[in-house]
Amino acid sequence: MKRATLYSSSDRSRQPRRPQTPAPAPQADKGSITESSSPQPPPPASRWRRFVGRYGRPLLVATGVLFALGLMAGYQSWKPAPHVFTQEDIDAAVLHTLETKTLPSPMAKAYDAIRESVVRVRAMGPDDEKGGEEVERGVGSGVVIVDKGIILTNLHVVTSAKRVSVVFSNGLESEATVIGVQPENDLAVLQAKTLPDDLPAATLRSTRDLLPGDEVIAVGFPFGIGPSVTSGVISGLKREYRSPEGKRLLTNLIQFDAAANPGSSGGPLVTADGEVVGIVTAILNPTEQHVFIGIGFAVPIENAAAAVGLSPF
Repeated sequence: MKRATLYSSSDRSRQPRRPQTPAPAPQADKGSITESSSPQPPPPASRWRRFVGRYGRPLLVATGVLFALGLMAGYQSWKPAPHVFTQEDIDAAVLHTLETKTLPSPMAKAYDAIRESVVRVRAMGPDDEKGGEEVERGVGSGVVIVDKGIILTNLHVVTSAKRVSVVFSNGLESEATVIGVQPENDLAVLQAKTLPDDLPAATLRSTRDLLPGDEVIAVGFPFGIGPSVTSGVISGLKREYRSPEGKRLLTNLIQFDAAANPGSSGGPLVTADGEVVGIVTAILNPTEQHVFIGIGFAVPIENAAAAVGLSPF
C-alpha cells in the first residue's frame, strides 16, 4: 500500500517574511483640535523672575530688618559694660569739683533769690529853696510781697512825702500810693501803678524756727547807694526798741548785726535760703550820728504780712 507523503514542519521551504513598515499616523486636518500633550515645566530662570516679582518687596523689608537686628546684636556684643560707680568715685568727683570750681557763697545765692523783688523807695516833695521844685526828700527801701505790685516798706520812709515813687530792679520807675499803714510796727503798704514784666514776689518765711546765730543778709539802699548787700547773723529775738525821741516803742523785734544805715529802712532781712523773715526798721546808736554800730532791728514778717491782710503762716 502506498503511503501518503508526510511534510516536515521545518521553515526551510518557507519564504522569508518581509518586515512590515508601520503605517504612518494619520495627520490631523488643519483647523481640527488635537489632544495636547502634558505641559512642559517652565525653565528655572522664569520661575525665579516670577517669584521675585511677587515677593520682592516683602523680601526687601525682611532683609532690612534682619540687617538692622544684626547690627544691634553686633553693637550690644561690642559695647563695653557700664561702669558701676562706687562711693569712692563719687567722693573723688566731689572733691575734684571743690578743688577746681569756685562755688557761690550762701549769701550770694540768697541775694540772687531776692534781688528782683527789692525796690528803691523815693519820698518826693517840694524844695522851698528851689522855688517849690519837686526833689527827692528821702530815700528808703522796700520789697515786693505780691506780684501785683504790693510793696512793704517803713512808715517813717513815706510819712512826709508829697508823692512816692518806686524804682524796680530793671530800672523802671513807677508812682506808688500808700494803701495801708501799721504805725505800731512802723509799716506802710504801697501799690505801684506801673509794673515790669514778670515781676517776682519775695518768698516769705515764718520766724518760728529762727534761732540766734542763723545767717542773714540785709538788702537795701543805705544812703541811697544800692542795692547793697550786707551779711551777719541773728543776734536775738523778741527785742524792744524806743526811738531816740521817745515817741514810739517797737516790740517783738528781730535783732541782727548785718550792717544797716539810713536808707536801709524798709528793706528785707533775708535768710541764707533767700526767704524774707523781717523788714529792717531801725538801728541802735547812742550818739546822734545815726550810723550803724552793730545793732539793727527788723519787724518780723508775720507782723508785716498782717499789715496787708496776708496770713501765710
